Amino acid sequence: MSPRIGLAGGNPQNKNVLAGGNPQNISLYVHWPYCTRICPYCDFNVYKNKGDNQAALVAAILDDMRYGRDKYGPRRLAGLHFGGGTPSLLTAKNLGLIIDLAVKLWSTAQDIEIGLEANPNDITEAVLRGWCQAGIERVSIGVQSFDTDALLFLGRDHDAQQAQIALKQAVDIIPRVSADLIYGRIGQSARDWARDLRTAIDTGVGHISAYQLTIEKSTAFGRAELRGNLKAVDDDQSADLYETGIEILSSAGFNGYEVSNFAKTKGQRSRHNLAYWTGADYLGLGPGAHGRMTYNGERTATICALKPQDYIDHIQKFGHGVAKQEILNGQSWGQEYLLMGLRISAGISLSKFEDITGRPLNPDTIELYVKAKLLKHKNDRLAATPKGRLVLDRLSHELLLG
Repeated sequence: MSPRIGLAGGNPQNKNVLAGGNPQNISLYVHWPYCTRICPYCDFNVYKNKGDNQAALVAAILDDMRYGRDKYGPRRLAGLHFGGGTPSLLTAKNLGLIIDLAVKLWSTAQDIEIGLEANPNDITEAVLRGWCQAGIERVSIGVQSFDTDALLFLGRDHDAQQAQIALKQAVDIIPRVSADLIYGRIGQSARDWARDLRTAIDTGVGHISAYQLTIEKSTAFGRAELRGNLKAVDDDQSADLYETGIEILSSAGFNGYEVSNFAKTKGQRSRHNLAYWTGADYLGLGPGAHGRMTYNGERTATICALKPQDYIDHIQKFGHGVAKQEILNGQSWGQEYLLMGLRISAGISLSKFEDITGRPLNPDTIELYVKAKLLKHKNDRLAATPKGRLVLDRLSHELLLG
């Protein structure tokens, strides 16, 4: 189904019987698109600008949020996440404006997560305390590596010492802190990767995200690889590094609750990302933000206007920022639920997949991969094993084929 322009009107009553998580919950994703520099591996909707003049875009995000509340009706706010781009460029005042409106528009869950992605060189004790006062209780810090040469290779504008100091300061002030790391760059050894992981662990963070370096054609790294200048290791080397990471993090008490995410306790898990992985509803706000909302019994994928000024203009003209939307049919919805859900250790509900798609997964295919120790099947739950996670794309494809 091709995307449709604009948002349909309608009664704001919800029939969210099939939505993941609590059907009355909603999470908000706010995309701040500005960066001081564009990393060579990044293919997100970002623009090189400090975003010093924040007022117009913040005002547009607030208007878009009000529209979303009017359209989708009363819900319980489970989480609010600032991503990007570099949302740590937002002032504490503007973060507070967005947070304050969100908690006024919706009732809040008792364990609401309000999170912010940040760069190490944006962090000071004063800034951290300002974020706390604004309502931020989780910070995800884009460290990527503690090796200065690696940071130069990745186009980062902080050094190893800044990264360690930022993490330690954040752990002392913010209730929940995550360190983001990247593995799989060309020339990286298992020893290099182990050193990065152990350094992050020693800072006292309760969560570590370990992301494989993937090369997208539209990025500077993608163009370099087309010229024969390799930037990432091959699949076998990447798998070896992944297994090294699991071994080190597991021995340090971190549980791999998702393919790339490890937490010391359940409370340290990213509830925002779990909304994605479990198929819950989330409203995307800001230039290029994606959303998934269940409305009048239908699952709708939304994309906001990409460029900041286009987003502002779209809201001024139509009252909302969504430039494209697509109502997902059962097959597309079910495919998304399975692809995302098999990433987490809890896996998927087989009955929910059948409710969404109108058909069950093939039991013979499930049994085949359970015997191969790629899947675990218990009662209504189907999950990938650690071995299965190494071939998750192929495994998901086979399950969907039936």
